Amino acid sequence: MSTDEELRQIEEDLARLRAQNKEVREQIGEIGATDPIEIGAMIAMADEQDQLIAELELRRDELRRRLAQS
Repeated sequence: MSTDEELRQIEEDLARLRAQNKEVREQIGEIGATDPIEIGAMIAMADEQDQLIAELELRRDELRRRLAQS
């Protein structure tokens, strides 16, 4: 996979993950005080997505630097 293709894939993944993360966090707010275990699991999932997003952003920035140097 070329650097350009990898960068495109990462951008698509970031857009998808951000949308999913936003949706999960909105659901958490709408659930209210129902099942604290379920809410905790959803928060943990959203936090894991945040971490993955941060990792992908670092990779994206690295690829952009590599392309700029070429």
